[in-house]
Amino acid sequence: MDIKESAKLAVSVLDEKLAENICIIEISEVSTLGDYFILATGKNVNHVRALSDYVSEALDKKNVFCKQSEGYGNANWILMDYGDFIIHLFDKESREYYNLERIWRDAKFIDVQDFLA
Repeated sequence: MDIKESAKLAVSVLDEKLAENICIIEISEVSTLGDYFILATGKNVNHVRALSDYVSEALDKKNVFCKQSEGYGNANWILMDYGDFIIHLFDKESREYYNLERIWRDAKFIDVQDFLA
């Protein structure tokens, strides 16, 4: 799978598992960290963990493996680093507090439906 297909699979799983406020930020033109940030919010810490598990399982099946993951224990912000795309899963309070959308406002924001099309 190429980078965009892998990222699409992750977004599709998040959408299917009822993640809230999914946001895709194309960071490739403003950073060397990767191509995409994928942000999503879970309804509670158990939902945030479940989202992480579902995404990890779906990508593992396609031989796309997480290079590093942080935050699973507290589950208020789980970061899943897949190299060329990074997934940020938040609870509602942490999403509002860290406000990555504001920090990365110079990057390109991609509509979820357009990305999945």
